[in-house]
Amino acid sequence: MNSLLASLARMPRPLWFALAGLVQLALIAMMVIDRASVLREGTEVLLQTRPVDPRDFLRGDYVVLSYDISEMPAGELKGKPREGREPVVFVKLARKGDGFYGAVSVHLDPVPVASGEILIRGRVPSWRWCRDCEQVFVHYGLEKFFVPEGEGRELEHARNQQRLSIVAAVTPSGRAAIKRLLLDGKPVYDEPLF
Repeated sequence: MNSLLASLARMPRPLWFALAGLVQLALIAMMVIDRASVLREGTEVLLQTRPVDPRDFLRGDYVVLSYDISEMPAGELKGKPREGREPVVFVKLARKGDGFYGAVSVHLDPVPVASGEILIRGRVPSWRWCRDCEQVFVHYGLEKFFVPEGEGRELEHARNQQRLSIVAAVTPSGRAAIKRLLLDGKPVYDEPLF
């Protein structure tokens, strides 16, 4: 053991920096590959956006998104004590007549889904979770979409008129990512795999 520590202490500093850099690159590559796998392998789900409060102009060019599936009846969550700061929930979605997916129910654990249904994972912000609430608000990690500089205002205006929708990729485990942004049903931005 002492000989191993002694040999490690003799390694030149540039080699240590190179190893640290390789570890950081490997971690970044893992994150990119993980997101690309969600976009490539996930089931496509069409979601309707809804108007939200104006965005903060100090945060950069992105569009803040909220969805019809973001707020729903508490169902089995009503009266349950919260666990953790932002508990993970699973929302069962089903395709509606207009092609968009809508929330069917919300659950604390994954539940079986029928044909045409899908399970998406989200988090309930703790400030909106209460014992007697009839409604629950869920964040899916799909609430921000970064756009080229100067194009956010037009998309926000379209969002507020409910002309903006997204196609999300949802994996069997419920993880989701925005795959495509649609304006009046036509693609305006596609998220690249890498």
